[in-house]
Amino acid sequence: MSSIPAADEIDEAKERAHFQAVVNAFKYYKLCCLDRIHKSEKIISILPDLHQKRLDKYRTYLTKFKKCLDVNNSVVHLIIKHVDTMFENVDHTIDPAETNGTEIGCNYNNCDISSQKKHKMQHDVEKVQTVIKNIVRDWSEAGAAEREQCYKPILDELEARYPKQEFIDRSHIKVLVPGAGLGRLAWEIAARGFSCQGNEFSLFMLFASNFLLNKCHEENEYTVYPWVHQYVNHMTSEHQVTQATFPDIPPSSYQSHFSITAGDFLKVYKTADDWECVASCFFIDCAPNVIEFIERIYEILKPGGIWINLGPLLYHYSDMPNEISIEPPYDILMDIISDVGFEILKEKTGVKTKYAQNPNSMLQNEYNSVYFVCRKPSS
Repeated sequence: MSSIPAADEIDEAKERAHFQAVVNAFKYYKLCCLDRIHKSEKIISILPDLHQKRLDKYRTYLTKFKKCLDVNNSVVHLIIKHVDTMFENVDHTIDPAETNGTEIGCNYNNCDISSQKKHKMQHDVEKVQTVIKNIVRDWSEAGAAEREQCYKPILDELEARYPKQEFIDRSHIKVLVPGAGLGRLAWEIAARGFSCQGNEFSLFMLFASNFLLNKCHEENEYTVYPWVHQYVNHMTSEHQVTQATFPDIPPSSYQSHFSITAGDFLKVYKTADDWECVASCFFIDCAPNVIEFIERIYEILKPGGIWINLGPLLYHYSDMPNEISIEPPYDILMDIISDVGFEILKEKTGVKTKYAQNPNSMLQNEYNSVYFVCRKPSS
C-alpha cells in the first residue's frame, strides 16, 4: 500500500508546478502574441479583393508588429534566464523531461494541449504582457507621469516626517512596501536613505524585478513595445508600435539598505512592533479580506509607527468564482481602520491616478484614488 504524501510534499509539488507554469507563460509569450497577428492576417485574406487592397497599409503594420514582438521576446527571455536559482535555498531547475513538449521551439498551435490548458496559457501570457507595461510604468521615462501621481505623495510624506537632519539616521528607519510590484517605490525610498524592504507575491512580478534590480546596469539599456498587444482605440498604427527604453536610472546603482522578499504578505510578516512605517500603493484591495491586511499592518508597526496608503478600492477578488471577498466602501473602511486602533492623521479623496495606461489610447482609465496617513498610538 502506497503511503500518503506529507502536506509539505504536496505544497512543494504545487509550488514547483506553479513556478513552471509561470516560466512557460514567458516562454510562450511570442507564440501566443503571434497567434493574434495571424488571426488578423487570416481574416484579411478572406475579404473581397478590394477590401484587401484598402488594408494594404495595415497589413504592412502587422508585419511591423511581429518585429516588435521579437524585441519584446528578447527581453522576456532575459527575464527568465536565471530564475531557476533566484531564490535562496530553493532550486527550481527544470528537468527537460518534465516540460512535456513546452520548450521554446514548440509550435503553440500544434502542441497537443487541451483547449482548457490553451485558454489558461493565453491568460498567463496576458500577465506577461502586463509585466511589460509595468516595466514602462516603473522603470522608464515614459512612466514618469504615473509615478508622479502614485509614488510622489508617499515619498513626500516620508520626507516630511523624517527630514534630513544630523540627529536622524534614516538607515535606522525601517519602511515596508507590501505589493511592491517591480520595486520602483521601494527603491526610491531606499535611495532617500531609509532601510526599505519590498514584498511581492506574484512570480510574474518577482521574475521581472529580479532582472531589473540585479541585471540592469546601464541607463536605457533595453527597449520594449508595451502597446503592441493592444488592437483597439488607436489614433494611428504608429501608436501601437511606440517604444520605451528602460531603465531610466540603473536600479543596481543603489543597493544599500534595500531588499525584496517573496511571498504572501500575511505569511511573511508576523513579527509585532517591527516597522517604523508601512507604505502601501495599489495594495490593500488585493486582499480577499481587507480587514486582515489592516490588522496585520497595525500589528507589525511599532508604537507610533506610520501607515501611508494610496490607491483605489478595486477589490481584485470581487466576483471571482469560488473566492471569498469583502468589498467595504471607503467610509466603512475608514471606520474599520479606526476600530482596529489607528489614529487617522490625513485623508484625501479624488486623487487622480492611472495604472499602466497607454497615453495615446482613445480610451483613458483613471482612478479617483484615496490617500491617507494613519498612526499606531505610541502607548
